[in-house]
Amino acid sequence: MKLIPIINAYFKAPFFPVLNIVSVSGGKDSAATLLRAIECNAPNLMAVFADTGNEHQVTYDYVRYLECQTGVPITWLKADFSKQIENKRNRLFKVIRGEFVRGKWTRRRAIRALKHTHATGNSFLDLCIWKGRFPSTKARFCSTELKREVILYKLQFPLIDQGFKIISWQGVRADESLDRSKLPMSDHIGDGVTNYRPILKWSAADCFDMHKKHNIDPNPLYKMGMGRVGCMPCIHCNKAELRQIADRFPKEIDRIESWERMVGAASRRGSATLLTSDKRGHGIRELVEWSKTTRGGKHYDLIPLTEDTTSCSSVYGLCE
Repeated sequence: MKLIPIINAYFKAPFFPVLNIVSVSGGKDSAATLLRAIECNAPNLMAVFADTGNEHQVTYDYVRYLECQTGVPITWLKADFSKQIENKRNRLFKVIRGEFVRGKWTRRRAIRALKHTHATGNSFLDLCIWKGRFPSTKARFCSTELKREVILYKLQFPLIDQGFKIISWQGVRADESLDRSKLPMSDHIGDGVTNYRPILKWSAADCFDMHKKHNIDPNPLYKMGMGRVGCMPCIHCNKAELRQIADRFPKEIDRIESWERMVGAASRRGSATLLTSDKRGHGIRELVEWSKTTRGGKHYDLIPLTEDTTSCSSVYGLCE
């Protein structure tokens, strides 16, 4: 698809060869980054939202709110793994016919997996069906496959082919992880793309202050006990956040439980879980039960049972 006519419709100012594109997730960091880009009067400013398929409806609504309040056009993209799933089906057919041996696949396992290996149209679920597993802290292919690659190949590279240079604004903060603390403020990755991380040295409080400065509400999920906004739940979800999700959004737990059955059936091992399985439990349902316990996981924490799950609850003090 030719994108120049679309861009010319967005920008009525004189043509600039450089496009400033902010990656928006619906979270505090990316929203603060977008607001910072507006403050800097970045020319040819646009934003992009990569829909993982594992978001809460509140986040989808918030992305639309951001576009409306800021006036910055936000392009929605999502990954498609139908070809990869079809290739997996072809390999399974070959295993069943005895024409192909890969790893520890057996004919019996291949027959079972083949019955459940179909594209659903949901990016996150299809990715996991293709991989035969969920992402983990040591194999975070979700961010790469559902966000980075989608934005590069569906938006940025087509624009580069048309003669544009891209400045990719990324809402990354150093205090989020050791790996992110080692990132530079800016780096050129070639092919006409330069990554820019304007809030790298900011704190979470700085991001919320930016919201207040521009009279922009943060994602409502932050007042519902969520420490991070994006996938629900994220593979990095902590104990308290998982309990909040289970209490406030039980249908999300039902969805993940259903996905675990589907991905497990399409996997070589015959089982798959979203969150790490260890002494805390196996599968989302058991992990939810663990989230209701006190430290040590042996006794139920009864205090939250008396709390109003519709009331404000923020780990960032947003209810004050």
